[in-house]
Amino acid sequence: MSSRYKSYSPYVSPFDPCTPIRVKTYSTPPNLYMGFQPKNLQQFTPQEALRAGTLWKAFYDPYYSPYERVKGDDPE
Repeated sequence: MSSRYKSYSPYVSPFDPCTPIRVKTYSTPPNLYMGFQPKNLQQFTPQEALRAGTLWKAFYDPYYSPYERVKGDDPE
């Protein structure tokens, strides 16, 4: 299975007035790697499904910002 997080290096102009972001990352959804929906997939309860945004656990993909701190990190 491929990684759900991809990254690329955009072109950085020498005349760019802002500090460039040298590596950009993005997340791809799990349904991209599943050719078809198999039978009997595990399901969330109705309340959990409303919070998760999907009924099936295999399609759940929480979003974590690359700028979020990992829990337990000390503030600088």
